[in-house]
Amino acid sequence: MLAAVGLQTYIWNNRIKSGFLLAGFPILLLFIAFGFALIISAMSDPDVYQGIIDAVNLLPALVPIAIGGALIWFVVAWFANQAIIDVATGARRVDRTAEPRVWNLLENLCISRGITTPALRIIESDSRNAFASGIRNGHYSIAVTRGLVDGLTDAELEAVLAHELTHIRNRDVQLLVIAAVFVGIISLAGDLIVRSPRAFFYGSGGGSGGWGGRSRNRDGNGKGGGGAIVLILIAIAIFVVARFLAIALRFAMSRKREYLADAGAVDLTKNPDAMISALRKISGHSEIQSPAQVQEMFLDMPARGLFATHPSIEKRIAALVEYAGGEDLPVSAEGASVQPAGSEPTAEPQFGRRGQQPETSGDTPQHGPWG
Repeated sequence: MLAAVGLQTYIWNNRIKSGFLLAGFPILLLFIAFGFALIISAMSDPDVYQGIIDAVNLLPALVPIAIGGALIWFVVAWFANQAIIDVATGARRVDRTAEPRVWNLLENLCISRGITTPALRIIESDSRNAFASGIRNGHYSIAVTRGLVDGLTDAELEAVLAHELTHIRNRDVQLLVIAAVFVGIISLAGDLIVRSPRAFFYGSGGGSGGWGGRSRNRDGNGKGGGGAIVLILIAIAIFVVARFLAIALRFAMSRKREYLADAGAVDLTKNPDAMISALRKISGHSEIQSPAQVQEMFLDMPARGLFATHPSIEKRIAALVEYAGGEDLPVSAEGASVQPAGSEPTAEPQFGRRGQQPETSGDTPQHGPWG
């Protein structure tokens, strides 16, 4: 699909961009820490200006706590991420004896490129989907649904497995897990911030407890309580902005990765038609009930407007047709590829482009939507 040097250039550019995106998460965590500092400062009932000064002075003491919490969260995710994903999706590990067809296709792909074969998992669902997981060598895994295995030909299933192998080779799975960890931290911290005002307002009860009972500050002029409320509102605003940016960064990491994984699948199989046909059969049949962070790992996730984490199937197929020289054959209601008029029917679609590379101009790699 792309010259080898061109594909590697895209991969490295993608990794550099992802690195910058991931660097934004600690900064967002610092904003969350400042939000907590504002809440703590507000407990002393100062005016707004003094409260902000107090929060800034308190921030250096909160940063080590925030970093420590993030590290603990990350350690848990590092060692338990696969178990958590298995519980969330219902995936179970299988061997060659249980699933010889899928196992052999995956193993042959890995042998052809000298890649360590990842673990294979099956999700007993009629949906057609797949995903790769894992964050360190020797612990990578590819999961496929029962509907995908039963509904795709060998060539199509091989293309899907190659797509997921590309996510592993490009370290996409590591980045998605790390991103999910940071977003989880920000979400948890934000929830605590949102709930903290309620505790301060109502936790103490009575006329003298909590902000609800305070109408005057130390000088008796009634300005302190209002200042504390303003500080809390600023803290909540900080959380809302941080959470929105965290979600935006997470989504920005996902979309072009699917184009690149499609390109990698064609690079591994030399069969763009198989990837196109697989996408056609997956379209409209990929919905799986699972947490949003896990769904972002799937081969396809139905579009959800502005916050869609995957490009549409139509855009991905169009890219494969234009830049990989694939052919978009129609698919019947039963999910079988329809042969063009005048061609001889076959028991299984024959993909004649295996080993054939599209022409490029000179040594310049083609620029697809993954660029």
